[in-house]
Amino acid sequence: MSPILGIWASQIRPYSLPLSFESIASTTVGAGGTAGVTFSSIPSTYTHLQIRFMIKDTDTATSTQIPVNIRMNSDTTTSNYALHRLYGDGSTTGANGYTNTYSFVRAWFTSMSNVSNTFGVGIVDILDYANTNKYKTVRAIGGTESNSAGAVALSSGLWMSTNAINTLYIYSDNGNLAQYSHVALYGIKGE
Repeated sequence: MSPILGIWASQIRPYSLPLSFESIASTTVGAGGTAGVTFSSIPSTYTHLQIRFMIKDTDTATSTQIPVNIRMNSDTTTSNYALHRLYGDGSTTGANGYTNTYSFVRAWFTSMSNVSNTFGVGIVDILDYANTNKYKTVRAIGGTESNSAGAVALSSGLWMSTNAINTLYIYSDNGNLAQYSHVALYGIKGE
């Protein structure tokens, strides 16, 4: 028996089917900045969603550790959100968790008072976003580097709603999103 037939016979897949990413929408912030970016009328035809961002904040704080937040379907009920996070900045590390929060993603980016033209980046996966039989979970990685004052965070969160997600609002913990910040939304087809 050939190896391939043996694999088929045992029903073990020798590979994983590739995922297909399709661009849904993207936006680049114009002059003057904006409070946040909204993606609405998100189709329910994908398995998962992915947000990719390159963001800078207009806040004048010196911290590089300003979180980007994501709100689902305009839901501001704090008891519907929870998150936990691992983070590090090169000299310290930590972990924390939150319940009754106003959002559930804490992927860091840089503030305007830090090095010019330095943006934080991140990727956020929203799993089973259209499934109306379960709460929604996310996983995120994000970070920034501004002349040896960088930080990175891994986070995951929960939106305690069985509603399908059709609107996402991406915004800063402080200040506005600065000019040239870019946020893109992708639909993921596959497993």
